[in-house]
Amino acid sequence: MSVPARRLPSWIWVTGLTAAAIVGVTALAAQADQGAHPTAAHAAGAKPSASASPRPSASPKKAEPAAVPDGSGTGRRIVYSLAQRRVWLVDTGEAVRRTFAVWPGTVSPDSGTYVISKTLAATTGSDGVQIEHIVYFANKSGLSVAFSNAVDGSSPPPAAGKQTSGVRMPKADGAVLWTFATQPKTRVVVVA
Repeated sequence: MSVPARRLPSWIWVTGLTAAAIVGVTALAAQADQGAHPTAAHAAGAKPSASASPRPSASPKKAEPAAVPDGSGTGRRIVYSLAQRRVWLVDTGEAVRRTFAVWPGTVSPDSGTYVISKTLAATTGSDGVQIEHIVYFANKSGLSVAFSNAVDGSSPPPAAGKQTSGVRMPKADGAVLWTFATQPKTRVVVVA
């Protein structure tokens, strides 16, 4: 003799589905809030959303470079490698506090050591994108060269025939660079 199966009331099914949907939306919102990291977004084939700088190279990296480039000096500094499209934050004890990929503009600074000339909390970039954590350090071809990140955390598309000198980075890296750069005696060293 078989026992008839009991059906759960429909309100239990609706409540369960609603809870699952809320969890899924919350997870997606948290992921979107973190923004796309340049190499992660590029590797995933993500379409860029706003800004005017080229993306990092498509060559996959097995591991983050640990060593600061040769010829970058000593002491507290921000090292920017043009060839690697990467920044290192180096403290006075020569320890690397952070390294990350960046999106350079179409106009790059010359190699050399620079003093941070100005910082600005937020403004609109020459490409119309709202940017923050702006750290100015050089001039080239009549343009001010500065590190910054898009306020919305977006990754930039290729420049459309426009000269840009901003060195953009992911939002989280921009906040860390800003804090590091606004400390006394911080220099920027640009290497080829």
